[in-house]
Amino acid sequence: MSRIANAFAQARAQKRAAFVAYLCAGDPDAATSLAACRALLEGGVDVLELGLPFTDPLADGLTNQLAAQRALEAGANPESVFQLVRQLRAAHPKVPIVFYVYYNMIYAPGVENFCQRAASAGTDALLALDCPPEEAGELLAASRKHKLENIFIVAPTTPPARIARIAAVASGFIYYVSLEGVTGERAELPASIPAAVKEIRKHTKLPVVVGFGVSKAAHVRQIATVADGVVVGSALVNIIAANLGSRAKVPAALGAKLIELQGGLAKS
Repeated sequence: MSRIANAFAQARAQKRAAFVAYLCAGDPDAATSLAACRALLEGGVDVLELGLPFTDPLADGLTNQLAAQRALEAGANPESVFQLVRQLRAAHPKVPIVFYVYYNMIYAPGVENFCQRAASAGTDALLALDCPPEEAGELLAASRKHKLENIFIVAPTTPPARIARIAAVASGFIYYVSLEGVTGERAELPASIPAAVKEIRKHTKLPVVVGFGVSKAAHVRQIATVADGVVVGSALVNIIAANLGSRAKVPAALGAKLIELQGGLAKS
């Protein structure tokens, strides 16, 4: 059983949704990023999603755009992200690590090369935001070769026939984007989430996670009642942004926010 499958199986056994936490790797600097990731892993997140800092993060709202900018200005690059994964993997051998990445970062160094390096570092899966299934043949082949899973996104606007197309090539889990638009905290989540998750389940037996806009325990609770996992990103990245002048406080602040959010994970 893969690390991802095992994480969701454990969450199901504990009658709760899995917690998927997103941070931008290298934000705001290498040392703080490592400490932040360790705080989340030690706090019990089920899956760690690491964003590779990129100059043109089209799916990301301002919070994550600024995180990528901070990381790049601090010198982050793919090799430093691989090194971060190696450091995390040494202490946390069982927690899945997913790369949230734009395809140019995979394509530019060579798809085979990138997948080999990612897998060797200890990465479990790639979520290539802007690589649709129709154009993913090379990526899927290289991922299979190096035992990486491929996560694809389903949007509120995705018709059933396309959900089936996505599900046919996806592995690990399906990521449902809860709203139209970019990442970022929202006051409320759409009422359409239960129906959307139900439709996705018609086409796959993979776990379904819901993200974008999740910022408080009530949101987590709303999603946990219908989905297998909850993705929280901007609400955590904002903790880093709020502590740029006192970076040593980041791990404890993230830990406190994580405890708050985890309070909504239990299945009703």
